[in-house]
Amino acid sequence: MPVLLPPALELFLDLLRCPTCRTRRLHPDSGTLRCAAGHAFDIARHGYAGLLTGTRATSGDDAAMVQARDRFLATGRYAPIRQAVARLAADSAPERGTVVDVGCGTGYYLAGVLDQLPGACGLGLDTSVRALRSAARAHDRAAAVTWDVFRPFPLAGEVADVVLDVFAPRNPAEFHRVLRPAGRLIVVRPTGRHLAELRGRVPAMVTIDPDKEQRLHRALAPYFEAVDTEQVEYPMALDGLDALDLVGMTPSARHVSRADLNDVGLLPDRVTVSVLVTAYQPR
Repeated sequence: MPVLLPPALELFLDLLRCPTCRTRRLHPDSGTLRCAAGHAFDIARHGYAGLLTGTRATSGDDAAMVQARDRFLATGRYAPIRQAVARLAADSAPERGTVVDVGCGTGYYLAGVLDQLPGACGLGLDTSVRALRSAARAHDRAAAVTWDVFRPFPLAGEVADVVLDVFAPRNPAEFHRVLRPAGRLIVVRPTGRHLAELRGRVPAMVTIDPDKEQRLHRALAPYFEAVDTEQVEYPMALDGLDALDLVGMTPSARHVSRADLNDVGLLPDRVTVSVLVTAYQPR
């Protein structure tokens, strides 16, 4: 039996473009999205569309990482970050705007923005099919498709009022292409103090490049200028299991062995959350 087109995905049919042709629109056809040239892309029973074909730049989060992220985010410990993202988005987007979350993961931040914009719809892009299963259910106005941030997005130009990039890779040229002239790009990245206590106890965790902020500005400067920045910094209590999930949901999960984390007693019971949330306008 063909999979029905999710209502949220239907909202994006006029904005999506065939990733093979790059210009043709997609229409639903017996459980797929198909363009006029016949290129077809499956709609998964979990509610997301599989637009990404060929070799991927990254495989995305695996099942264990997604489960760890779902558990950790459900504790509300990153709620202040989500609130800052939603606040900056709501400050610049029309109530019935279009939000695109690049590297959306489980859709946690996209759902927070849509809660602040009652008439808006959102589209999450990610390489991880495991994460997209959650993203497709994160909000009744959120759709999700598989995509690689490093490729041209399967979207028409100037269709987004807000592009979110939360702890994700960046493609400044594509951000600029899909944003409307009055749109906003919102980028979240860690400062050097972010989870420093945890990284101090688990040396195998990925470190934060001290030049990361300068590289970000150099990459974005040809396309965007910053208009507002909020620093979100606070102490966060952790129990042992939450600490394991916090490590397990990050790229560090690929480098930290189970043996590194076996002694939960060595993990800190309090860490510093420290991120910058910046809204950029297109040049």
